[in-house]
Amino acid sequence: MKSDDLILSFDTATQNCSVAVTRGGFSNGQVLGSLSFDSGVTHSRRLLSAIDWLLKSMQLAMSDMSAIAVGLGPGSFTGLRIGMATAKGLVHGAGLSLIGVSSLDGIGAAVISDRLICVLIDARKKKVYCCFYRRLTGAIAVRCSEAAVLDPHLLARQITEPVTMAGDGVRVYSDIFTERLGEQVEIIPWIRYPEATTIGFLAAVEHSEGRYLDLDRAKPQYIRSSDAQLSLVSPNKTK
Repeated sequence: MKSDDLILSFDTATQNCSVAVTRGGFSNGQVLGSLSFDSGVTHSRRLLSAIDWLLKSMQLAMSDMSAIAVGLGPGSFTGLRIGMATAKGLVHGAGLSLIGVSSLDGIGAAVISDRLICVLIDARKKKVYCCFYRRLTGAIAVRCSEAAVLDPHLLARQITEPVTMAGDGVRVYSDIFTERLGEQVEIIPWIRYPEATTIGFLAAVEHSEGRYLDLDRAKPQYIRSSDAQLSLVSPNKTK
């Protein structure tokens, strides 16, 4: 990856949609421009116009980008389909590379904590999409479990050490976690949604190592209840 490579990124997994243009990764990256808005869970009417407005406001064109990064989910099925379809259309039209980043990772990488980190996205129907992370000294948080969709009561029973929680699922089910975990839980209410800037910084690593999605096979990360096993969310210290 060249130092001046630009990545257009966006995430549509939740009711909040965000778009950004970034250069580089977490250690030396820059945010050239970003915006976010709450348009419900479809984003069908505003995503393309938001991308167009952001690029024009920076006097950039799609041809200035080196890659497009999209949040893969989990999250709203409709939102994810819109995000992936938009990404594929832009990549095909501009001849760019496509990068996929977990929307859960887009939240987890923004959390700074020495505790076990648990990211939750509201999955509706009294369930949450969840994944555990740990942050090594001087590094961003990395996964230490697989992602799953669980009942929040069941998730709370699996946590046996001090934990920091983030994501919009924490807001919905905070009473369950505070009652069950007490002083062991730290909730970060201001980190609720995946941010496109974080998606872009994570995508820079994939871009530098040439890890791209196949345009024909790329699809969102749908995590369904039938796929969730307790072993998937065991907070092990290694991935």
